[in-house]
Amino acid sequence: MIDTYEDPGEPDCRGGWWYLWWLVTRQPGRSVAGAVLGSIWMVLLAATPYLMAKAIDDGLVPGDTGALAGWTAVLFLVGAFNAWVSVMRHRTMTRVRMDANFRTVKVVVRQTVRLGATLPAQVGTGEVVTIGVGDVQTISQALTVVGPGVGAIAAYLAVAGLLLAISVPLAVVVLLGVPLLGVTVGPLLGRLQGAETEYRERQSVLTARIGDLAGGLRVLNGLGGKALFADAFRRDSQRLRAQGYRVGAVASWIQALGAGLPTLFLAVVTWLGARMAARGTISIGELVSVYGYVAVLSGWPVMFLMEGSYILSRGVVAARRVVRLLRLEPAPDTGTADAPAEPSPLHDPESGVHVPPGRLTALAGARPADAAAVVDRLGRYAPSDATWDGVRLDEIALPRVRERILVADHEADLFAGPLRHLLAGCGHPKDIDEAAIARAVRAAVADDIVQGLPGGLDSAIDAQGRNLSGGQRQRMRLARALLADPEVLLAVEPTSALDAHTEATVADRLRAARKGRTTVVTTTSPLVLDRADVVHYLADGKVVATGSHRRLLAEEPGYRALVTRDADAAEEVVR
Repeated sequence: MIDTYEDPGEPDCRGGWWYLWWLVTRQPGRSVAGAVLGSIWMVLLAATPYLMAKAIDDGLVPGDTGALAGWTAVLFLVGAFNAWVSVMRHRTMTRVRMDANFRTVKVVVRQTVRLGATLPAQVGTGEVVTIGVGDVQTISQALTVVGPGVGAIAAYLAVAGLLLAISVPLAVVVLLGVPLLGVTVGPLLGRLQGAETEYRERQSVLTARIGDLAGGLRVLNGLGGKALFADAFRRDSQRLRAQGYRVGAVASWIQALGAGLPTLFLAVVTWLGARMAARGTISIGELVSVYGYVAVLSGWPVMFLMEGSYILSRGVVAARRVVRLLRLEPAPDTGTADAPAEPSPLHDPESGVHVPPGRLTALAGARPADAAAVVDRLGRYAPSDATWDGVRLDEIALPRVRERILVADHEADLFAGPLRHLLAGCGHPKDIDEAAIARAVRAAVADDIVQGLPGGLDSAIDAQGRNLSGGQRQRMRLARALLADPEVLLAVEPTSALDAHTEATVADRLRAARKGRTTVVTTTSPLVLDRADVVHYLADGKVVATGSHRRLLAEEPGYRALVTRDADAAEEVVR
C-alpha cells in the first residue's frame, strides 16, 4: 500500500474511467491477486452444488455410504478452503481500496498545493471539501469490481460450462438470462449518473455556503442580514434534498431490481429443471445441482454484477470531479529573470510604498484592506507593476520569488496535527529543527501557549486552531512565519488580536529576531509602529507621508487620529 511519503504518480486525467483504471494499474500485483482470489472464491461457491449432486447420485440414491462419506468430506474441505480464500480476498480488496483512497487524497492535496493562491479563483471551497469528504471514498469503493467483479464473471462462465454438461437448453437460458438482467438495469445506471452528478454539484455549492455563513456570521448579525441568508440557505437545502430524493429513487429501483430479478430468474430456471427431472431428462442430483448453480449465481455473481455496476457508476461520477480538479492549471509564470543576488529594495508604484532592505517597515492605513493590497502586490499575489531591485516582480521566476519573499496573513490556515508539525510545515518529522522552533516560539511570545498545552509541542491542534484562542492562533501564525526565516517577510496585522502588554513584547522580539532582514508589517498599533524603522501612512491606498512613528505623530494629524483613537493605554509607551 502507498506509503505516507511515497510519490503517488501522475494520474490519468483523460476521464473518469481512465482515472479508475490508473488506480488499478498503480497496484498491479494486488489487483491481480484480488481478481484471482475473487474468481477462486466464486467458482468454488458454484462448485458446491456440483459436489452435492455427486454425493446424491453416487452415494445417496444407490445407498453407497462410502461414496456419500467421501463426497461429504470433499464438500467440507472445499468449503473450509473457500472460507480461507474469502478471508484473503477480503483483506486484499481492503488494501486495494485503501491504496486508491490514499493515492487519490495525495494527488488531490498535491494539486491544491500546486495551484496555491490561484485555487480559490478556479474552484469553490465546497467543491474541494466534497471531493475530500465524499468522492474519495466513492472512488475507492468503485475498485471493488477488481475482485468480486472479475470473480462474478468467472463464476458465470463456470456455471454455464457445468450447465452445458447437464442440459443445453438450461445452459442457454442461463447464458441469455444473466445479460438480460444487466440490460434491464443499464438505462437506470445512465439516469443515476446524471442525477448523481447534479446532486454533487449542488452539494458542493451548499458546502461552500455553509463555510461562508460560519465565517461571516458575526458580520451578518451586525448587518441584520442573518435572516435573509438563512432563507436563501433553506431554499438551497430544499433543492438539494429534492435532488437527493431523485438520486434515491433511481438507486432504489436499481437495488430493488438487483434483489428481485435474480430471484425471479431462479424461479424460472428451477421450474424448467423440475419439469426436466419429472420427464427423466435429468437426474434428481442434477436437479439439485441446477438449483444450486442458479441459487449461487443469483445470490453472489449476479448481485455483484448489478450492485457493482451501481457502485462503479457512482465511482465514475466521483472520478470525473477529481479529474476536473486535476486538470486545473495555476496562473502561467512568464517570469524568467533571476532574483536579485543580494537583499534589495521593493517598490510598489501603485501606492508609492518603498521598502528598503534590511529594515523594519510598517504600513498604516485608514482602511486595512489598502495596506493588505500593497502586501499582495509586493508578494506577487496580485497583478501589479511592483519591482524588486528595479526589476518587475512578474518578470522574475515565481519559484525564486516564493523562496525569498513570504506573505504571512493573520488569517492564514492552521492545519490539524501536532503543534510541532503545524509550526514546521515540513514534509518529514526528521526535518524539524527543534532549536529553531524554540527560537521562533519565543520571538512570537508563544512560550506560554506551548507550556500550557498538556503535551507541549506534541499537543494536537484542531483544524484552524479551533482549540486555541484568537490571540494564540495569531501568535502561532507569526511563529510559523518566523521559523521559515525568509529574506523578506510581509506580515499582515500580526498583532491585531493581542493585548497591549503581549503586543509590545511581540514588537520588541520581532524587531530583534528580524534584525538585518527585510520585514514589512501592516498595523495601526502605536506599540508596533514605534518599533519600525520606516512608517508609510496610507490614505485611499496611496502613501501620504513617510517617516518615523514619532515624527508622523507630530506632523500628520490624520496619522495621529488613526493610531491614537483606541490606544489611550499605549500612549505612555509611545512617549
